[in-house]
Amino acid sequence: MTEKREYRDDYPEQTLYIPGPTEVREDVIEAMCEPMFGHRMDRMTDLYTTIVEDTKRFLGTDNDVIILTGSGTEFMESSILNLVDDNVLVTTCGSFSERQANVAERVGKTVDTLEYDWGQAVKPEDVREALEESDREYDAVTCVMNESSTGVRNPVEEIGDVVAEYPDTYFIVDAVSSLGGDFVDIDEHNIDVIFTSVQKAFAMPPGLGVCVVSDDAYERELESDSASWYGGFQRSLDYYDRKGQTHSTPAIPIMLAYRKQMKHMLEEGHDARDQRHREMAEYTREWARGHFDMFPEEGYESQTVSCIENSQGIDVADTIDAVSEEYDFVFSNGYGSALGEKTFRIGHMGEHDVESIRALTDAIEDVANL
Repeated sequence: MTEKREYRDDYPEQTLYIPGPTEVREDVIEAMCEPMFGHRMDRMTDLYTTIVEDTKRFLGTDNDVIILTGSGTEFMESSILNLVDDNVLVTTCGSFSERQANVAERVGKTVDTLEYDWGQAVKPEDVREALEESDREYDAVTCVMNESSTGVRNPVEEIGDVVAEYPDTYFIVDAVSSLGGDFVDIDEHNIDVIFTSVQKAFAMPPGLGVCVVSDDAYERELESDSASWYGGFQRSLDYYDRKGQTHSTPAIPIMLAYRKQMKHMLEEGHDARDQRHREMAEYTREWARGHFDMFPEEGYESQTVSCIENSQGIDVADTIDAVSEEYDFVFSNGYGSALGEKTFRIGHMGEHDVESIRALTDAIEDVANL
């Protein structure tokens, strides 16, 4: 049984280079300190409509946006409940895509998986073949855009174009660790549902899930007998249309932080933010290949999280501890028992830039004697 460990007041301030949560601007943190107000007041309507419409503007989408208190996992579950009556094709290539399959099974759906070895990317032609050759008619196909356990960036644009050839099959994209740091044209590529968590590339405090929903997905849920109550598209979007608010009590302070950070994101611009993340990713890959190897399949490396193969056999856990102790920088080991010492991960997302990533890689070089 877990014993209580008292939270203290003397923890060191450390810079986060993990795959989320990531660094948050000071003024975004301060925005959470406004006096409390009611979630049914006009002030809440002002706040919620601001963050919803600013998000649509930033992402460049005409689709609807839902922002609810919770993690992106809420929409991982609700998208299955809302869109899948019977059969779903889940593409798996790492821990979080495998989690989607587990979620779908646990809510009673018939799940077929298109499986890849960890480190490999989902291929659009394989999705087409699976859809063509299956005896089942799939209600949806799911894909993780950015598999942060392996550092793989799946080609969701091309996969969406394939799924578009099957008008009765919906396309669900988990973009938890990439949206806001890796541009994707949602409307152009038949993405019916795409969701994220704000503590990743949005660089906000944890606590909100964001979901973009197409008109077709909304209409599909109207026919469903098993739609989610909390994460229901109809319930959320109809309430927004009527009241400009969330249907249930939200985490108001985090939404205030969201408002402040989204203004920063709009000021930077989606294209510029994408380019900054691209530059960080390119720097990190070049550094990794100079000292180690990259774990993901070549050409499919993540733009927000680099998974680096420990080809030198360093003690990953000890290196992480030493960098934390000596530099107050925190990066991540590999995901789970399979990759814990075989890889390590650097999150280059949110408000980081090449110079801040270089500070971390210099620290790793120093500690590991590279």
